[in-house]
Amino acid sequence: MVDSHALASFTVAAFVLIVVPGPSVLFVVSRGVALGRRAAVVTAIGNAAGVYMQVVAVALGVGAVIERSVVLLGAIRLLGAAYLVYLGVQAIRHRRALASVLDIGSRVAVRRNLALQGFVVGISNPKGIVFFTAILPQFVDPAGAPVPLQMLALGAIAVGIAVVSDSAWGMVAGTARGWLASSPRRLEALGGVGGLTMIGLGVRLAATGRRD
Repeated sequence: MVDSHALASFTVAAFVLIVVPGPSVLFVVSRGVALGRRAAVVTAIGNAAGVYMQVVAVALGVGAVIERSVVLLGAIRLLGAAYLVYLGVQAIRHRRALASVLDIGSRVAVRRNLALQGFVVGISNPKGIVFFTAILPQFVDPAGAPVPLQMLALGAIAVGIAVVSDSAWGMVAGTARGWLASSPRRLEALGGVGGLTMIGLGVRLAATGRRD
C-alpha cells in the first residue's frame, strides 16, 4: 500500500523525532511516578489514541484546514493547556492520597479514566496536527494506493512507535515508584512534582503559539 522505500524512510524519521522526550513523555512519566507502571502504559495508550485521531483528521483533509486557521489552532492549543493545568492542580490537591492507592492502575474504572485523560491530552495537542500535516504528505506515493489510506498507514506506524517509546519511559518512572512508596512523604512530594510538571506543560503549551 505504501512504497517500501518511503515506508522505511518515514519509520526512521518518525523514530528519531518521537524517541526524544517531549510533552507527552513528561505527561506519561508524571503518571508513572504518581500511579505506577500500569497507569503509565494506560496513559500512553490513551494519548496515542488521541494522536491517531489527528492522523485521521489530516488524512481526511481536516488537518490542513485546522493547521491554516490561526484562531482554530489557537483554541485547540488553549483548551489542551487548560486541561493539563487542571490535571496538574488535581494531582497536587490529591497528592497525599497516593500512598493509599498503590494498586490504582489495576482498577478498571481508574484505567478508563487515565486512558481518557491521555486521549484528551493527545487529541488537543496542536503540534501533532502541524507535524502530521507537514510530514505525512512527503512520504505519500501519488501513484500508489489512495492517499488517505497511505497517510493512515504511516500515521499508525508513528503512533505505534510513540506508544512503545512513551510506555518505556513510563515503565522506568513506574519502577522508581516502588522505592518512593517506602516513604509516604517522598511519594507525596513526587505527586506534587508531577502536578507541577503538568501545570508547567500547560503553561508552556499556552505560551508557545504561532506568531503568524
